[in-house]
Amino acid sequence: MQTVDITVTVNGQEYSADVEPRLLLVHFLRDRLDMTGTHVGCDTSSCGACTVLLDGVSVKSCTMFAAQADGREVTTIEGLGSTTSLHPMQEAFWAEHGLQCGYCTPGMIVAAVDLVKRNPDPSDEEIRAGLEGNLCRCTGYQHIVNAVKSGAAAMKANTPRTNVKDAPLEGAPVHELVGGAH
Repeated sequence: MQTVDITVTVNGQEYSADVEPRLLLVHFLRDRLDMTGTHVGCDTSSCGACTVLLDGVSVKSCTMFAAQADGREVTTIEGLGSTTSLHPMQEAFWAEHGLQCGYCTPGMIVAAVDLVKRNPDPSDEEIRAGLEGNLCRCTGYQHIVNAVKSGAAAMKANTPRTNVKDAPLEGAPVHELVGGAH
């Protein structure tokens, strides 16, 4: 099979690779770069578990080829924060109980960050409309809406990030907030 050379900046680090032209971005991120926070949920672009930022705009990485990301910048959930320094939206999802099993959470958070960058003070209806391409199979969406509103306020106020080492995280699935191994 013929391959193409690509260079992609992922979470601020440049990666070069030979890839098959048909390799999906989600599989490049997970299988080649070990960015397992980007989940494969439905393989049909319906669920949004694979959402990443491409040049700052949320996209479903199962709908594009890795070669289409050549020369571009990708931000995954791992690039938003870390286990010791959460992004304000990650912190808000944790504080507002915007997750249950956590499978959809990385995609929800990434999509919410893009939404809030475009609309810093979204209404509940705007949040629901902005996240309609991201599905959660476990929970009612009100906690997610509350999390996005809280995250938006923190991003707007440029609230300092939490030092997670000092925060009580017992039982909290922090790996889903920063990139888990699903």
